[in-house]
Amino acid sequence: MSKSDEAFELMTKFFEEGILEPDSMVSEKQLVELIKLGRTPVREAIQRMALGRMLRIHPNRGLEVPAISIEEQLGALEVRRALEVLAVELACLRATEEQRQNMGALSTRLLEETFSLSNYTITVRQTHQMISDSAGNSHIGRTMQPLQTLSRRFWIMNLKSDIDGHIHKGAKLHASILKAIADRDGADATAASLALNDYLVSYAMAALPHRRIT
Repeated sequence: MSKSDEAFELMTKFFEEGILEPDSMVSEKQLVELIKLGRTPVREAIQRMALGRMLRIHPNRGLEVPAISIEEQLGALEVRRALEVLAVELACLRATEEQRQNMGALSTRLLEETFSLSNYTITVRQTHQMISDSAGNSHIGRTMQPLQTLSRRFWIMNLKSDIDGHIHKGAKLHASILKAIADRDGADATAASLALNDYLVSYAMAALPHRRIT
């Protein structure tokens, strides 16, 4: 992994978890001090995050960490819904035997392990990376990754109660997708992907009284 990729992964993690606070302004210098990987990889990561709408660059003012409204989340989920169906369909067709075995193993782990929030989000990122890699189309992965990051940030920032219940629900939904791909069952993979999206839409709608991340 390059220093630029490492910086991007760390900044994405901090963005998801709210360490980069919504509606705040940060400087490139602050990010360099936070990431500790040097100015060049951080600058490259900033550009990638800006393309994914995770940061807004304001010349001479700094970097804005945007909040995510419910309307923005629902709009992103509409796009994510179609892309993820395509991704799981392609993964069912193209996944290698090794990839299928790895997805089957992760599916079992998602069902059997008790996750902390931090470990769960790491595992979800692994899940989506497996699916993206198995789909064999880099354009899908590059397009889905920022949408998934924005979605996880919204989910984490609005996780006010029944945290363990939501983690368990999410783990089961992701496990179903992985198992279906491992079994090369396109119909089940599509249904499982749509079920995950339906859950995320319902979750966003339940947050309507809050209107915005705080």
